[in-house]
Amino acid sequence: MWPCGGTCHAREILQSLNIYRQSGIFTDVVLQIEDQTFPCHRGVLSANSSYFRAMFGGSLKESSLSVINIKKISARIMGFLLDFMYGGSPTIQEDNVEDLLRASDLLHICSLKDECAKFLDSQLDPSNCVGIMKFADLFSIPSLSEKSKKLVLEGFEEVSCHEEFLQLSKEELIEYLSNEDLVVSKEEIVFEAVMKWVHENKTTGMKALKDLLKHVRLPLLDPAYFLEKVETDKTIQDCPECFPLLHEARMFHILGNPVNSLRARPRRFADLSEAIIIIGGCDKKGLLKLPFTECYYPKSGQWKPLASMPGYTKSEFAACTLKNNIYISGGHINSSDVWMFNIQLNAWIRIASLAKGRWRHKMAILNGEIYAVGGFDGMKRLSTVERYNTFTNTWITGTPMLEAVSSAAVVTCMNKIYVIGGAVEDYGNTNKVQCYDPEEDKWTYKSPSPFSQRCINAVELDGMIYVAGGLLSTIFRYNPILDEWNEAAPLPGPLESCGVTACGGMIYILGGRDDNGEGTEKAFVYDPKLGQVNMERPLQRCTSYHGCVTILHRPGP
Repeated sequence: MWPCGGTCHAREILQSLNIYRQSGIFTDVVLQIEDQTFPCHRGVLSANSSYFRAMFGGSLKESSLSVINIKKISARIMGFLLDFMYGGSPTIQEDNVEDLLRASDLLHICSLKDECAKFLDSQLDPSNCVGIMKFADLFSIPSLSEKSKKLVLEGFEEVSCHEEFLQLSKEELIEYLSNEDLVVSKEEIVFEAVMKWVHENKTTGMKALKDLLKHVRLPLLDPAYFLEKVETDKTIQDCPECFPLLHEARMFHILGNPVNSLRARPRRFADLSEAIIIIGGCDKKGLLKLPFTECYYPKSGQWKPLASMPGYTKSEFAACTLKNNIYISGGHINSSDVWMFNIQLNAWIRIASLAKGRWRHKMAILNGEIYAVGGFDGMKRLSTVERYNTFTNTWITGTPMLEAVSSAAVVTCMNKIYVIGGAVEDYGNTNKVQCYDPEEDKWTYKSPSPFSQRCINAVELDGMIYVAGGLLSTIFRYNPILDEWNEAAPLPGPLESCGVTACGGMIYILGGRDDNGEGTEKAFVYDPKLGQVNMERPLQRCTSYHGCVTILHRPGP
Protein backbone atom coordinates (compact mmCIF):
# COMPACT_ATOMS: atom_id res chain seq x y z
CA MET A 1 0.00 0.00 0.00
CA TRP A 2 1.13 3.53 -0.73
CA PRO A 3 0.38 6.01 2.09
CA CYS A 4 -1.51 9.13 1.19
CA GLY A 5 -2.31 12.42 2.90
CA GLY A 6 -0.11 13.46 5.82
CA THR A 7 1.39 16.76 6.85
CA CYS A 8 1.75 18.15 3.37
CA HIS A 9 -1.86 17.46 2.57
CA ALA A 10 -3.03 19.12 5.82
CA ARG A 11 -0.87 22.15 5.06
CA GLU A 12 -2.36 22.42 1.57
CA ILE A 13 -5.87 22.34 3.01
CA LEU A 14 -5.06 25.12 5.52
CA GLN A 15 -3.42 27.19 2.79
CA SER A 16 -6.56 26.86 0.67
CA LEU A 17 -8.77 27.83 3.61
CA ASN A 18 -6.54 30.82 4.27
CA ILE A 19 -6.94 31.94 0.65
CA TYR A 20 -10.71 31.52 1.02
CA ARG A 21 -10.57 33.63 4.22
CA GLN A 22 -8.63 36.40 2.54
CA SER A 23 -11.01 36.32 -0.43
CA GLY A 24 -14.15 36.02 1.70
CA ILE A 25 -15.06 32.66 0.11
CA PHE A 26 -17.10 30.12 2.11
CA THR A 27 -16.70 32.23 5.28
CA ASP A 28 -19.55 31.96 7.79
CA VAL A 29 -18.68 34.47 10.50
CA VAL A 30 -17.11 37.93 10.73
CA LEU A 31 -14.92 39.03 13.62
CA GLN A 32 -15.27 42.74 14.33
CA ILE A 33 -12.17 44.23 16.03
CA GLU A 34 -11.87 47.98 16.46
CA ASP A 35 -12.82 49.32 12.99
CA GLN A 36 -11.70 46.27 11.05
CA THR A 37 -13.56 43.12 9.99
CA PHE A 38 -12.11 39.64 9.57
CA PRO A 39 -14.24 37.12 7.63
CA CYS A 40 -13.48 33.63 8.99
CA HIS A 41 -14.60 30.00 9.07
CA ARG A 42 -16.20 28.83 12.30
CA GLY A 43 -14.70 25.39 11.86
CA VAL A 44 -11.11 26.69 11.66
CA LEU A 45 -11.59 29.02 14.64
CA SER A 46 -13.12 26.22 16.73
CA ALA A 47 -10.37 23.76 15.80
CA ASN A 48 -7.72 26.17 17.11
CA SER A 49 -9.47 27.75 20.07
CA SER A 50 -11.57 26.27 22.85
CA TYR A 51 -12.88 29.82 23.38
CA PHE A 52 -14.47 29.84 19.91
CA ARG A 53 -15.44 26.18 20.19
CA ALA A 54 -17.49 26.99 23.29
CA MET A 55 -18.93 30.10 21.65
CA PHE A 56 -20.07 28.46 18.44
CA GLY A 57 -20.97 25.04 19.76
CA GLY A 58 -22.99 26.08 22.76
CA SER A 59 -26.18 27.96 23.50
CA LEU A 60 -24.59 31.40 23.66
CA LYS A 61 -26.23 34.07 21.54
CA GLU A 62 -22.95 34.47 19.59
CA SER A 63 -23.47 30.98 18.14
CA SER A 64 -26.14 32.36 15.83
CA LEU A 65 -24.62 35.77 15.12
CA SER A 66 -22.91 36.44 11.83
CA VAL A 67 -20.76 39.26 13.25
CA ILE A 68 -18.89 38.82 16.53
CA ASN A 69 -17.33 41.76 18.38
CA ILE A 70 -13.98 40.84 19.95
CA LYS A 71 -12.59 43.11 22.66
CA LYS A 72 -9.26 43.26 24.54
CA ILE A 73 -7.39 42.33 21.35
CA SER A 74 -6.05 44.78 18.76
CA ALA A 75 -6.73 44.34 15.06
CA ARG A 76 -2.98 43.97 14.46
CA ILE A 77 -2.69 41.09 16.93
CA MET A 78 -5.84 39.42 15.58
CA GLY A 79 -4.19 39.41 12.18
CA PHE A 80 -1.25 37.49 13.68
CA LEU A 81 -3.64 35.07 15.42
CA LEU A 82 -5.58 34.31 12.26
CA ASP A 83 -2.39 33.78 10.26
CA PHE A 84 -1.32 31.25 12.91
CA MET A 85 -4.72 29.49 13.05
CA TYR A 86 -4.78 29.12 9.28
CA GLY A 87 -1.40 27.40 9.25
CA GLY A 88 0.93 30.35 8.96
CA SER A 89 4.01 31.05 11.07
CA PRO A 90 3.77 34.61 12.34
CA THR A 91 7.05 36.04 13.57
CA ILE A 92 7.12 36.25 17.35
CA GLN A 93 9.40 39.05 18.50
CA GLU A 94 9.96 41.35 21.45
CA ASP A 95 7.46 43.99 20.33
CA ASN A 96 4.53 41.57 19.96
CA VAL A 97 5.15 38.58 22.23
CA GLU A 98 3.36 40.00 25.25
CA ASP A 99 0.27 40.94 23.22
CA LEU A 100 0.29 37.56 21.47
CA LEU A 101 0.56 35.76 24.80
CA ARG A 102 -2.32 37.77 26.27
CA ALA A 103 -4.50 37.12 23.23
CA SER A 104 -3.68 33.40 22.98
CA ASP A 105 -4.40 33.06 26.69
CA LEU A 106 -7.71 34.92 26.34
CA LEU A 107 -8.83 32.82 23.34
CA HIS A 108 -7.29 29.60 24.69
CA ILE A 109 -5.03 29.01 21.70
CA CYS A 110 -2.71 26.66 23.56
CA SER A 111 -0.23 25.94 20.77
CA LEU A 112 0.45 29.66 20.17
CA LYS A 113 0.71 30.28 23.91
CA ASP A 114 3.37 27.54 24.07
CA GLU A 115 5.29 29.15 21.21
CA CYS A 116 5.23 32.52 23.01
CA ALA A 117 6.50 30.85 26.18
CA LYS A 118 9.37 29.25 24.23
CA PHE A 119 10.30 32.62 22.76
CA LEU A 120 10.34 34.28 26.20
CA ASP A 121 12.40 31.38 27.54
CA SER A 122 14.99 31.99 24.79
CA GLN A 123 15.18 35.68 25.71
CA LEU A 124 15.68 35.21 29.47
CA ASP A 125 18.58 37.15 30.98
CA PRO A 126 19.28 39.04 34.23
CA SER A 127 17.84 42.27 32.85
CA ASN A 128 14.35 40.89 32.09
CA CYS A 129 13.89 37.75 34.23
CA VAL A 130 11.80 39.58 36.85
CA GLY A 131 9.35 40.89 34.24
CA ILE A 132 9.15 37.54 32.49
CA MET A 133 8.59 35.79 35.81
CA LYS A 134 5.66 38.09 36.61
CA PHE A 135 4.27 37.52 33.12
CA ALA A 136 4.63 33.75 33.47
CA ASP A 137 2.87 33.83 36.84
CA LEU A 138 0.07 35.98 35.43
CA PHE A 139 -0.60 33.54 32.58
CA SER A 140 0.07 30.33 34.50
CA ILE A 141 3.20 29.12 32.72
CA PRO A 142 4.91 27.25 35.58
CA SER A 143 7.98 26.06 33.66
CA LEU A 144 8.83 29.59 32.52
CA SER A 145 8.10 30.99 35.97
CA GLU A 146 10.42 28.47 37.64
CA LYS A 147 13.21 29.12 35.16
CA SER A 148 12.87 32.87 35.71
CA LYS A 149 12.98 32.49 39.49
CA LYS A 150 16.02 30.24 39.20
CA LEU A 151 17.79 32.94 37.18
CA VAL A 152 16.95 35.56 39.82
CA LEU A 153 18.42 33.31 42.51
CA GLU A 154 21.53 32.37 40.55
CA GLY A 155 22.22 35.82 39.14
CA PHE A 156 20.98 37.90 42.07
CA GLU A 157 23.93 40.29 42.07
CA GLU A 158 23.46 41.24 38.41
CA VAL A 159 19.64 41.10 38.55
CA SER A 160 19.62 43.59 41.44
CA CYS A 161 21.45 46.12 39.22
CA HIS A 162 18.61 46.31 36.68
CA GLU A 163 15.44 48.39 36.83
CA GLU A 164 13.11 45.39 36.79
CA PHE A 165 14.48 44.36 40.20
CA LEU A 166 12.53 47.27 41.68
CA GLN A 167 9.27 45.72 40.39
CA LEU A 168 9.53 42.95 42.95
CA SER A 169 6.99 43.22 45.75
CA LYS A 170 8.16 43.17 49.35
CA GLU A 171 6.88 39.61 49.70
CA GLU A 172 8.66 38.46 46.55
CA LEU A 173 11.93 40.05 47.65
CA ILE A 174 11.69 38.41 51.07
CA GLU A 175 11.08 35.08 49.36
CA TYR A 176 14.38 35.45 47.51
CA LEU A 177 16.33 36.77 50.50
CA SER A 178 15.20 33.83 52.63
CA ASN A 179 15.90 31.21 49.96
CA GLU A 180 18.96 29.08 50.77
CA ASP A 181 19.66 28.77 47.04
CA LEU A 182 20.36 32.51 46.69
CA VAL A 183 23.77 32.79 45.04
CA VAL A 184 25.87 35.65 46.41
CA SER A 185 29.59 35.65 47.16
CA LYS A 186 29.22 37.96 50.15
CA GLU A 187 26.43 39.39 52.29
CA GLU A 188 27.26 42.99 51.35
CA ILE A 189 25.61 42.31 47.96
CA VAL A 190 22.34 41.40 49.69
CA PHE A 191 22.42 44.48 51.92
CA GLU A 192 23.04 46.84 48.99
CA ALA A 193 20.23 45.25 46.95
CA VAL A 194 17.79 45.68 49.84
CA MET A 195 18.75 49.32 50.42
CA LYS A 196 18.44 50.06 46.69
CA TRP A 197 14.92 48.60 46.71
CA VAL A 198 14.00 50.55 49.85
CA HIS A 199 15.31 53.88 48.51
CA GLU A 200 13.65 53.50 45.11
CA ASN A 201 10.28 52.30 46.43
CA LYS A 202 9.59 55.52 48.25
CA THR A 203 5.99 54.78 49.25
CA THR A 204 6.49 51.28 50.65
CA GLY A 205 10.24 51.00 51.13
CA MET A 206 10.52 52.56 54.58
CA LYS A 207 7.61 50.51 55.93
CA ALA A 208 9.21 47.33 54.63
CA LEU A 209 12.74 48.09 55.86
CA LYS A 210 12.64 46.12 59.10
CA ASP A 211 11.03 43.08 57.51
CA LEU A 212 13.64 43.09 54.73
CA LEU A 213 16.65 43.67 57.00
CA LYS A 214 15.57 40.67 59.08
CA HIS A 215 16.61 38.56 56.10
CA VAL A 216 19.98 40.25 55.64
CA ARG A 217 22.66 38.43 57.60
CA LEU A 218 24.10 41.56 59.21
CA PRO A 219 26.46 39.67 61.57
CA LEU A 220 28.28 38.35 58.49
CA LEU A 221 29.04 41.79 57.05
CA ASP A 222 32.64 42.89 57.26
CA PRO A 223 32.91 44.88 60.56
CA ALA A 224 34.38 47.94 58.83
CA TYR A 225 31.62 47.83 56.18
CA PHE A 226 28.98 47.45 58.90
CA LEU A 227 30.31 50.52 60.72
CA GLU A 228 30.66 52.67 57.61
CA LYS A 229 27.65 51.63 55.52
CA VAL A 230 25.04 50.24 57.92
CA GLU A 231 25.39 52.00 61.27
CA THR A 232 25.54 55.43 59.60
CA ASP A 233 22.80 54.90 57.00
CA LYS A 234 20.24 57.65 57.56
CA THR A 235 17.31 55.52 56.39
CA ILE A 236 18.17 52.83 58.93
CA GLN A 237 18.78 55.38 61.67
CA ASP A 238 15.29 56.78 61.02
CA CYS A 239 13.78 53.32 61.66
CA PRO A 240 13.98 52.44 65.39
CA GLU A 241 12.40 49.05 64.63
CA CYS A 242 15.71 48.07 63.00
CA PHE A 243 17.81 48.80 66.10
CA PRO A 244 17.54 45.27 67.60
CA LEU A 245 18.94 43.87 64.34
CA LEU A 246 21.85 46.33 64.52
CA HIS A 247 22.41 45.40 68.17
CA GLU A 248 22.57 41.69 67.32
CA ALA A 249 25.20 42.35 64.64
CA ARG A 250 27.11 44.68 66.97
CA MET A 251 27.25 42.02 69.68
CA PHE A 252 28.50 39.53 67.13
CA HIS A 253 31.21 41.86 65.84
CA ILE A 254 32.35 43.36 69.16
CA LEU A 255 31.78 40.64 71.76
CA GLY A 256 31.89 37.60 69.53
CA ASN A 257 28.61 36.41 71.00
CA PRO A 258 27.84 32.95 69.64
CA VAL A 259 24.65 33.62 67.71
CA ASN A 260 23.41 30.28 66.42
CA SER A 261 20.62 31.94 64.50
CA LEU A 262 19.98 31.97 60.77
CA ARG A 263 21.42 35.49 60.41
CA ALA A 264 24.82 34.28 61.62
CA ARG A 265 25.00 31.36 59.18
CA PRO A 266 26.68 31.89 55.82
CA ARG A 267 24.53 31.33 52.78
CA ARG A 268 25.04 28.09 50.92
CA PHE A 269 26.83 29.69 47.97
CA ALA A 270 28.75 32.41 49.80
CA ASP A 271 32.54 32.47 49.80
CA LEU A 272 32.40 32.35 53.58
CA SER A 273 31.15 29.06 55.01
CA GLU A 274 30.82 27.27 58.31
CA ALA A 275 33.42 24.63 59.02
CA ILE A 276 33.85 22.17 61.88
CA ILE A 277 37.22 21.94 63.61
CA ILE A 278 38.22 18.66 65.29
CA ILE A 279 41.05 19.08 67.81
CA GLY A 280 43.15 16.31 69.35
CA GLY A 281 41.47 13.58 71.40
CA CYS A 282 42.23 9.89 71.96
CA ASP A 283 42.57 6.96 69.56
CA LYS A 284 40.31 3.92 69.30
CA LYS A 285 41.64 2.22 72.45
CA GLY A 286 41.99 5.49 74.37
CA LEU A 287 45.72 4.94 74.86
CA LEU A 288 47.24 7.40 72.40
CA LYS A 289 46.56 11.12 72.48
CA LEU A 290 46.16 12.61 69.02
CA PRO A 291 47.91 15.85 67.99
CA PHE A 292 45.80 16.53 64.91
CA THR A 293 43.79 19.66 64.17
CA GLU A 294 41.52 19.18 61.17
CA CYS A 295 38.90 21.23 59.37
CA TYR A 296 35.76 19.62 57.94
CA TYR A 297 33.49 21.34 55.40
CA PRO A 298 30.01 19.74 55.59
CA LYS A 299 28.98 21.31 52.26
CA SER A 300 31.63 19.47 50.29
CA GLY A 301 32.53 16.66 52.68
CA GLN A 302 36.18 17.70 52.37
CA TRP A 303 38.81 17.59 55.12
CA LYS A 304 41.75 19.95 55.47
CA PRO A 305 44.67 19.52 57.90
CA LEU A 306 45.57 22.47 60.12
CA ALA A 307 48.50 23.15 62.43
CA SER A 308 48.80 20.42 65.07
CA MET A 309 48.28 21.15 68.74
CA PRO A 310 51.43 22.70 70.20
CA GLY A 311 54.16 20.95 72.13
CA TYR A 312 52.37 17.90 73.36
CA THR A 313 49.10 16.07 73.07
CA LYS A 314 46.21 16.29 75.46
CA SER A 315 42.63 15.11 75.96
CA GLU A 316 39.56 16.03 77.99
CA PHE A 317 40.49 19.67 77.59
CA ALA A 318 37.93 22.45 77.13
CA ALA A 319 37.42 24.12 73.75
CA CYS A 320 35.39 27.10 72.56
CA THR A 321 35.39 29.82 69.90
CA LEU A 322 35.44 33.58 70.40
CA LYS A 323 35.56 36.09 67.53
CA ASN A 324 36.30 33.19 65.21
CA ASN A 325 39.41 32.14 67.12
CA ILE A 326 39.58 28.79 68.91
CA TYR A 327 40.62 28.47 72.53
CA ILE A 328 41.60 25.32 74.43
CA SER A 329 42.54 24.99 78.10
CA GLY A 330 43.72 22.18 80.36
CA GLY A 331 44.01 18.68 78.97
CA HIS A 332 46.04 17.11 81.76
CA ILE A 333 45.53 16.74 85.49
CA ASN A 334 46.07 20.15 87.09
CA SER A 335 47.00 21.72 83.73
CA SER A 336 46.57 25.48 83.49
CA ASP A 337 47.80 25.90 79.90
CA VAL A 338 45.62 27.94 77.54
CA TRP A 339 46.17 28.24 73.80
CA MET A 340 44.45 30.25 71.08
CA PHE A 341 44.31 29.03 67.48
CA ASN A 342 44.18 31.82 64.91
CA ILE A 343 42.40 30.36 61.91
CA GLN A 344 43.69 33.05 59.53
CA LEU A 345 47.31 32.46 60.48
CA ASN A 346 46.86 28.70 60.98
CA ALA A 347 48.90 29.07 64.16
CA TRP A 348 48.60 28.27 67.86
CA ILE A 349 49.42 31.12 70.23
CA ARG A 350 49.95 30.66 73.96
CA ILE A 351 47.95 33.07 76.12
CA ALA A 352 47.58 33.70 79.86
CA SER A 353 47.31 30.54 81.94
CA LEU A 354 44.37 29.65 84.15
CA ALA A 355 44.79 30.65 87.79
CA LYS A 356 43.66 27.16 88.79
CA GLY A 357 44.78 24.09 86.86
CA ARG A 358 41.79 22.02 85.77
CA TRP A 359 40.86 19.04 83.63
CA ARG A 360 37.53 17.65 82.43
CA HIS A 361 36.09 21.15 82.61
CA LYS A 362 34.30 23.16 79.93
CA MET A 363 34.46 26.69 78.54
CA ALA A 364 31.64 28.93 77.34
CA ILE A 365 31.38 32.45 75.91
CA LEU A 366 29.30 35.10 77.66
CA ASN A 367 29.34 38.84 76.91
CA GLY A 368 32.63 38.62 75.06
CA GLU A 369 34.46 36.75 77.82
CA ILE A 370 35.50 33.11 78.16
CA TYR A 371 34.24 31.27 81.23
CA ALA A 372 36.17 28.20 82.40
CA VAL A 373 33.74 26.20 84.49
CA GLY A 374 34.20 23.33 86.98
CA GLY A 375 36.40 20.34 86.24
CA PHE A 376 38.85 18.21 88.21
CA ASP A 377 42.28 19.13 89.58
CA GLY A 378 43.51 15.62 90.35
CA MET A 379 42.27 15.74 93.91
CA LYS A 380 38.71 17.00 93.81
CA ARG A 381 35.97 18.26 91.56
CA LEU A 382 35.72 22.02 91.23
CA SER A 383 32.90 24.50 91.58
CA THR A 384 35.18 27.42 90.73
CA VAL A 385 34.79 29.61 87.67
CA GLU A 386 37.33 31.80 85.88
CA ARG A 387 36.69 34.55 83.31
CA TYR A 388 39.10 35.50 80.54
CA ASN A 389 39.27 39.01 79.07
CA THR A 390 40.80 39.08 75.58
CA PHE A 391 41.73 42.77 75.82
CA THR A 392 43.82 42.41 78.96
CA ASN A 393 44.84 38.76 78.45
CA THR A 394 43.95 37.97 82.06
CA TRP A 395 41.85 35.45 83.95
CA ILE A 396 39.87 36.62 86.98
CA THR A 397 37.83 34.67 89.49
CA GLY A 398 34.12 34.37 88.76
CA THR A 399 31.16 33.46 90.96
CA PRO A 400 31.44 29.74 91.84
CA MET A 401 28.77 27.21 90.93
CA LEU A 402 26.33 25.84 93.47
CA GLU A 403 27.81 22.37 93.12
CA ALA A 404 31.21 21.08 91.96
CA VAL A 405 31.06 18.95 88.80
CA SER A 406 33.40 17.58 86.15
CA SER A 407 32.72 16.25 82.64
CA ALA A 408 29.43 18.18 82.56
CA ALA A 409 27.79 19.77 79.54
CA VAL A 410 28.24 23.55 79.52
CA VAL A 411 26.56 25.87 77.04
CA THR A 412 25.56 29.51 76.62
CA CYS A 413 21.94 30.21 75.69
CA MET A 414 19.96 33.45 75.78
CA ASN A 415 22.80 35.25 77.59
CA LYS A 416 23.06 32.70 80.40
CA ILE A 417 25.39 29.79 81.06
CA TYR A 418 23.90 26.35 81.68
CA VAL A 419 25.86 23.55 83.37
CA ILE A 420 24.07 20.25 82.83
CA GLY A 421 24.74 17.02 84.72
CA GLY A 422 28.31 15.84 85.19
CA ALA A 423 30.24 13.82 87.76
CA VAL A 424 30.02 14.75 91.45
CA GLU A 425 32.14 11.83 92.70
CA ASP A 426 34.12 8.95 91.21
CA TYR A 427 31.08 6.77 90.64
CA GLY A 428 28.28 9.26 91.03
CA ASN A 429 26.68 11.64 88.54
CA THR A 430 24.06 14.35 88.89
CA ASN A 431 21.01 15.38 86.91
CA LYS A 432 21.06 18.94 88.24
CA VAL A 433 21.07 21.92 85.89
CA GLN A 434 22.91 24.99 87.17
CA CYS A 435 22.27 28.33 85.46
CA TYR A 436 24.37 31.50 85.72
CA ASP A 437 22.74 34.89 85.11
CA PRO A 438 25.39 37.59 84.56
CA GLU A 439 22.94 40.42 85.33
CA GLU A 440 22.36 39.06 88.83
CA ASP A 441 25.82 37.47 89.05
CA LYS A 442 24.14 34.45 90.55
CA TRP A 443 23.74 30.70 89.96
CA THR A 444 20.35 29.02 90.30
CA TYR A 445 18.99 25.52 89.72
CA LYS A 446 16.69 24.80 86.79
CA SER A 447 14.53 21.75 86.05
CA PRO A 448 16.73 18.65 86.39
CA SER A 449 17.61 16.73 83.25
CA PRO A 450 15.96 13.36 82.50
CA PHE A 451 19.40 11.72 82.86
CA SER A 452 22.32 11.65 85.31
CA GLN A 453 25.42 11.39 83.14
CA ARG A 454 29.00 12.54 82.72
CA CYS A 455 31.05 12.87 79.51
CA ILE A 456 28.20 14.76 77.84
CA ASN A 457 28.25 17.82 75.59
CA ALA A 458 25.70 20.46 74.75
CA VAL A 459 25.13 23.01 72.00
CA GLU A 460 22.67 25.84 71.49
CA LEU A 461 20.69 26.24 68.27
CA ASP A 462 17.83 28.66 67.62
CA GLY A 463 17.24 29.24 71.33
CA MET A 464 17.17 25.55 72.27
CA ILE A 465 19.83 23.46 74.04
CA TYR A 466 20.69 19.98 72.71
CA VAL A 467 22.60 17.40 74.76
CA ALA A 468 24.30 14.19 73.58
CA GLY A 469 26.89 11.77 74.96
CA GLY A 470 27.15 10.05 78.34
CA LEU A 471 26.36 6.71 76.66
CA LEU A 472 22.86 8.01 75.98
CA SER A 473 21.06 6.64 72.93
CA THR A 474 18.95 9.78 72.71
CA ILE A 475 19.51 13.44 71.92
CA PHE A 476 17.77 15.50 74.58
CA ARG A 477 16.42 19.03 74.11
CA TYR A 478 15.96 21.72 76.73
CA ASN A 479 13.75 24.78 76.30
CA PRO A 480 15.15 27.56 78.55
CA ILE A 481 12.03 29.71 78.23
CA LEU A 482 9.68 26.95 79.40
CA ASP A 483 12.36 25.29 81.58
CA GLU A 484 11.31 21.96 80.07
CA TRP A 485 13.13 18.85 78.83
CA ASN A 486 12.09 16.41 76.13
CA GLU A 487 13.59 13.81 73.81
CA ALA A 488 14.62 15.24 70.46
CA ALA A 489 15.58 12.08 68.53
CA PRO A 490 17.05 8.60 69.04
CA LEU A 491 20.66 7.82 68.09
CA PRO A 492 21.66 4.53 66.42
CA GLY A 493 23.65 3.60 69.54
CA PRO A 494 25.03 4.96 72.82
CA LEU A 495 27.99 7.37 72.71
CA GLU A 496 30.02 9.29 75.24
CA SER A 497 32.78 11.92 75.01
CA CYS A 498 31.64 12.72 71.47
CA GLY A 499 32.00 16.06 69.72
CA VAL A 500 28.78 18.05 69.50
CA THR A 501 28.50 21.26 67.48
CA ALA A 502 25.95 23.24 65.45
CA CYS A 503 26.72 23.93 61.79
CA GLY A 504 24.42 25.06 59.00
CA GLY A 505 21.33 24.78 61.19
CA MET A 506 22.13 21.13 62.00
CA ILE A 507 23.53 19.37 65.06
CA TYR A 508 26.65 17.30 64.35
CA ILE A 509 27.63 14.45 66.68
CA LEU A 510 31.14 13.34 65.80
CA GLY A 511 33.22 10.45 67.11
CA GLY A 512 33.17 9.48 70.78
CA ARG A 513 33.27 6.11 72.56
CA ASP A 514 30.68 3.36 72.35
CA ASP A 515 29.39 1.15 75.16
CA ASN A 516 32.42 -1.14 74.72
CA GLY A 517 34.74 1.74 75.59
CA GLU A 518 36.15 1.93 72.06
CA GLY A 519 36.52 5.10 70.06
CA THR A 520 34.58 5.47 66.84
CA GLU A 521 34.96 7.43 63.61
CA LYS A 522 31.19 7.50 63.08
CA ALA A 523 29.43 10.80 62.61
CA PHE A 524 25.74 11.72 62.76
CA VAL A 525 23.79 14.82 61.83
CA TYR A 526 20.48 15.79 63.43
CA ASP A 527 18.01 18.00 61.58
CA PRO A 528 15.85 19.84 64.17
CA LYS A 529 13.24 20.75 61.55
CA LEU A 530 12.66 17.15 60.48
CA GLY A 531 13.52 15.58 63.83
CA GLN A 532 15.71 13.04 62.04
CA VAL A 533 19.23 11.69 62.61
CA ASN A 534 21.27 10.57 59.59
CA MET A 535 24.73 9.17 59.10
CA GLU A 536 27.35 11.72 58.07
CA ARG A 537 30.70 11.09 56.41
CA PRO A 538 33.00 9.48 59.01
CA LEU A 539 35.88 11.23 60.73
CA GLN A 540 39.43 10.75 59.49
CA ARG A 541 40.06 8.31 62.33
CA CYS A 542 38.53 6.97 65.53
CA THR A 543 38.47 9.91 67.94
CA SER A 544 37.07 10.58 71.42
CA TYR A 545 37.57 13.17 74.17
CA HIS A 546 38.35 15.69 71.42
CA GLY A 547 37.58 19.35 70.88
CA CYS A 548 34.80 20.06 68.43
CA VAL A 549 33.80 23.62 67.44
CA THR A 550 32.34 25.49 64.47
CA ILE A 551 33.97 28.52 62.86
CA LEU A 552 33.45 30.74 59.82
CA HIS A 553 36.04 30.05 57.15
CA ARG A 554 36.86 30.73 53.53
CA PRO A 555 38.01 27.42 52.10
CA GLY A 556 41.46 27.65 50.59
CA PRO A 557 42.75 25.87 47.49
